[in-house]
Amino acid sequence: MTRETSAPVPTAPVIRSDAPGSFARGVFHERHPKLVQQVLDALPYGPAQRAAVEQLLAESTTGVLEPLGEEAPDAAQWLEWGADLWGRPWGEAPFLWAESYFYRRLLDAVGYFRPGAWRGVDPFAPFKHAELAGAAVDDELAALSKLDGLPEARRAQALLSSALWGNRADLSFRITAEADGQTASDLLADDSTTLWTQLERARGGRICVVADNAGRELLPDLVLIDHLLTRGLAAQVVLHVKPQPYYVSDATTADVLASVERLRTAEVGGRLWRAMTNDALVVRTHPFFCAPLPFHDMPADLRTEFTGAAMTILKGDLNYRRLVGDRLHPPTTPFADKTGHFPTPVAALRTLKSDVIVGLDADTVTQLDSSEPAWRTNGRHAVIQVATHQ
Repeated sequence: MTRETSAPVPTAPVIRSDAPGSFARGVFHERHPKLVQQVLDALPYGPAQRAAVEQLLAESTTGVLEPLGEEAPDAAQWLEWGADLWGRPWGEAPFLWAESYFYRRLLDAVGYFRPGAWRGVDPFAPFKHAELAGAAVDDELAALSKLDGLPEARRAQALLSSALWGNRADLSFRITAEADGQTASDLLADDSTTLWTQLERARGGRICVVADNAGRELLPDLVLIDHLLTRGLAAQVVLHVKPQPYYVSDATTADVLASVERLRTAEVGGRLWRAMTNDALVVRTHPFFCAPLPFHDMPADLRTEFTGAAMTILKGDLNYRRLVGDRLHPPTTPFADKTGHFPTPVAALRTLKSDVIVGLDADTVTQLDSSEPAWRTNGRHAVIQVATHQ
């Protein structure tokens, strides 16, 4: 008996940074030069470090990909990851790969991994600390006192919305806004009902959260985690963070500790502190979180860490790119079709800051394409998308 097979589905093109006028090219030729200058202005790096950073900038815009030096702790791993890329122009590498390698090389340039006084110094720490120290955070913490007076469903939705939008709109706005919110039209896909239903169905299990940014964006993530724990939706939350500085503001364990300490002026901070001491809130990391690869290629040990969770909540744009694949998918491609590889039910909370998008209806795409050409990348729009794999 012969088995029928469907026709092969065309593979969406991988995003690269060599397309003139593309968002990806702008990242390397416009955003990175500004970032490099900000890094050099933020910390008093010496002449050798500054020269190395400038050399990296020139190489990444006009040169070819060079491997890490043999002394680098992860040199062998990167040699493998870039086996067919070394010696080629940066723009010919997949955008996700090249961006990841840029940040890895930036750490190398400032001496993050080398013996010496700058070893382990986060080049992005001044930006992160400035956000946490800002007066806006005080206002947001004060707004937490209004939460307990809200109906349960409204409270939960306010916290979810705050975690979704990060520092675009502060927590005080999210708590006091009307239920439909002033940004409702910017939410292009809203599976929040499915998210809460799935969490209620699996009440008391383990929930994984894969963090995105530190600073003001991590604070509402932690408040949402506190809600999951205190309402019994999770017996344990595992918060996955980056093992080293990455993509300017991505959260590391040090950033989580700084954020929890900042929250201790409110009751929620004390609860999170206690949750960490009794393993109700566990912080974990893995080298793969700084790999230039999609989650489809995650190693077996990390897959095992996720397996069995009631849900994994992925925060932010980069995690979305890694979840669905950093390709120019037709935007009407079902979200579930691109996330079936993930080992748990998965929810993506993402503001759009890159070209990748799936799970939208055709009318929405047509309207946005005609009225707002930069809708995929300007950070104005967001999605809450859930796949239960059932």
